[in-house]
Amino acid sequence: MERRSGYDYGGQAVIEGVMIRGPEGIAVAVRRPDGSISVRRRPYRPLTRAHRLLGLPLVRGAVALYEALVLGIDALLFSANEVAAAEDEKLGRGEMVGTLLLSVALVVALFIVLPTWLVSLLDPLGLGPSVHNLIEGLLRLLILLAYVASIARMNDIRRVLEYHGAEHKVIHALEQGDQLTVAAVRPYPILHPRCGTSFLLLVALISVVLFSFFGWPGFWQRILVRLALLPVVAGVAYEFLRASGRSRSPLWRPVIAPGLWLQRFTTREPDDQQIEVAIRALEAVLAESGEVPA
Repeated sequence: MERRSGYDYGGQAVIEGVMIRGPEGIAVAVRRPDGSISVRRRPYRPLTRAHRLLGLPLVRGAVALYEALVLGIDALLFSANEVAAAEDEKLGRGEMVGTLLLSVALVVALFIVLPTWLVSLLDPLGLGPSVHNLIEGLLRLLILLAYVASIARMNDIRRVLEYHGAEHKVIHALEQGDQLTVAAVRPYPILHPRCGTSFLLLVALISVVLFSFFGWPGFWQRILVRLALLPVVAGVAYEFLRASGRSRSPLWRPVIAPGLWLQRFTTREPDDQQIEVAIRALEAVLAESGEVPA
């Protein structure tokens, strides 16, 4: 299949389904309890393509992170409602906003507040700003690894990880110009260099370097500095991920390898029915983007 846009398609796993984003649209496909597949597709032009300034290097990374969070929560809400057995179990827009705010608060508490607070307990030792920042970065990395590993062990999340693998398989098939059939998609790997898991790992690693330039001020000043630098960290991580995903050079392998290793915790081999759902999502967004007949 010929791709005309040159856009890097991507997405995420949702509850019993997959969301895929394209240059002109977004689609979510969900397997309902009765076995049917519900597909929702709609036009959506990424902010980085709609506004030239937002598509500039470094800037586009922070914008992409914001879009992934908002669109991801919306897709999760849709999938949860499609899977819900009874009408009174369905979630509303208020629950979605609450979930979004809670998710942001959890990320800030777990990956910013907690590690810098733990390291502040070492202040009496007088280790110096560089050592404090290094220890904080290592703690943040350990917290990320522990968080990902603990989620991977949950039985309730296993099918989401399988759909995550299905999403990667269909993206691989698309990028190789292969047919979008279960038989053609099945052999592709469940790991992908542009995965959001790799992005999170890059954010953790890059933050160690960037945060070290700002010394070791008071606790609340450190929190504010780290929050203010998050868009910068996201921007740098995005550029690394984008370049490594597009390049065939072996020089990028050391950059890609840690993220691919971490994806072994966040992906699982899907079955054919899950691959079928991922294909339906990709076909819908391709049609929305005008790359296949609607």
